[in-house]
Amino acid sequence: MVAWEEELTQWGDRIIAGGCLTRDEALTLTQRTQPEEVLFLCAVADRVRQARCGAVVDLCSITNIKSGACSENCSFCSQSAHHPSAPIYGLKPTAEIVAEAKAAEAAGAQRFCLVSQGRGLKYNSPKSAEFTQILDAIARIQAETQVQPCCALGEVTAEQAIALREAGVTRYNHNLESSAAFYPQVVSSHTWQDRVDTIRNLKAAGIQACSGGIIGMGESWEDRIDMALALRDLAVESIPINLLNPRPGTPLGDRPKLDPYEALQAIAIFRLLLPDRILRYAGGREAVMGELQALGLQAGINAMLIGNYLTTLGQPPEADHAMLARLGRQGGNAPVPTT
Repeated sequence: MVAWEEELTQWGDRIIAGGCLTRDEALTLTQRTQPEEVLFLCAVADRVRQARCGAVVDLCSITNIKSGACSENCSFCSQSAHHPSAPIYGLKPTAEIVAEAKAAEAAGAQRFCLVSQGRGLKYNSPKSAEFTQILDAIARIQAETQVQPCCALGEVTAEQAIALREAGVTRYNHNLESSAAFYPQVVSSHTWQDRVDTIRNLKAAGIQACSGGIIGMGESWEDRIDMALALRDLAVESIPINLLNPRPGTPLGDRPKLDPYEALQAIAIFRLLLPDRILRYAGGREAVMGELQALGLQAGINAMLIGNYLTTLGQPPEADHAMLARLGRQGGNAPVPTT
């Protein structure tokens, strides 16, 4: 055990100095790290976080601006028309969206993300009433708050990405969800490459990419590592790490919840593979981690969603701020990697 811990420490030193973890090394971390060594692995990853990212925790909040009856068959999602269980409503009025942005700002969020169900804007008219209303909501958020508006509206064309950037969107969420190999077991109504194409359209328009995935859907460690490497290759700036919180009625509704120590191991490996990226605690952290949530922030996490999620409740923002204070961390805008 001592020899392995010394080797892990050396890997951490190399990454702090600007080196990269290889795929084979990441796989070794999954094979050689024993359960009793997971917290040591987390400590190595957190040392990398401190050196490469600093102490700030990037805080954002999200709202579901349009819910349910989605055409896509994502097996984890209760908003799909293929296995519906989430509320169904059309695009919220602009005033309601702006009010939610103000509430997010009051709760301490630096960013506020407008999320919509559906495959994406790509399949609407470039000048559709819905897109125009979303652009208006973005403009009002900028005018009436200090939070930075983000979006997660599905697939976008290069033209739509430019329109979003010109409206003031600096970051856009579009998750890869999993590795290319595992993706067909999760979704069949669109492809993994469709998601990659949207990320490239966004980055070409000058919008930061927020893209991650879900841990605990039945994927292998190889799938998790390959997803992280794909995100590294795409130079994604912000990476949400969701922990599957199985939704009743969905194809993944009967999956057992992920073991929190396996989640910690995954977070630590992501940090070592992506040393200067923004790694964001996202959906499922309360349900999976429970009283161990703070350990994720000591395993390489430097960002969090605060408040509620799309179809499930989060813990009160006050609890998150108290947790950060206990750890000597504070909310703010985490540094954005430049490469």
